[in-house]
Amino acid sequence: MSTGVAFAIKAEVRDLRAKTFMFSAQKTMYGGKHIAKGDTVFVFASENEGGQGLIACGVVTSTEAIAKKSGVLRQTPRVSIAVKRTGLAKQPLGRSELKRFTDWTSGRPEVELNFKFYRQATNKIVGISDEAAAFLERFF
Repeated sequence: MSTGVAFAIKAEVRDLRAKTFMFSAQKTMYGGKHIAKGDTVFVFASENEGGQGLIACGVVTSTEAIAKKSGVLRQTPRVSIAVKRTGLAKQPLGRSELKRFTDWTSGRPEVELNFKFYRQATNKIVGISDEAAAFLERFF
C-alpha cells in the first residue's frame, strides 16, 4: 500500500466515505510537517467533532505549507493536504480502543498512536513509524 513515508491525520471529517479528503491549515507534530505528495496517510475522524477514529487510508495528492504569521514567536507548522482515499476501515480504532495503551516505553504501535493523538487531544497531522503503519494497515 505504502508509496512513501506514512502519516496519520486526526481531523474533522464531514463525509466519511468521500473519495477525496481536503484538510486545510492543519497543525503538524512529530514530523507531520514533512508530509508530501505520494505519502500514505491514515485518516482518523476526530472524536472532538463527533467522529469515531480511523475511517480511511489514502495517498497524499497535494500539499501546501501555510506561511507563519509575522510577529508570533512560537507557532506550530501548518499544512493543507488533499488525500485520495484508497481504503475504508473495516473495524473501529479510536480513543476508546487506544486509551488503555499507556506504557509509553513499551514500543507498541498502539501506544505510539495513543501518545501522538490522544495525550494532547488537538487535531493534527503526525508522522508515524513503520510499525504503526503496518499495524494500521491491518484495519483495511
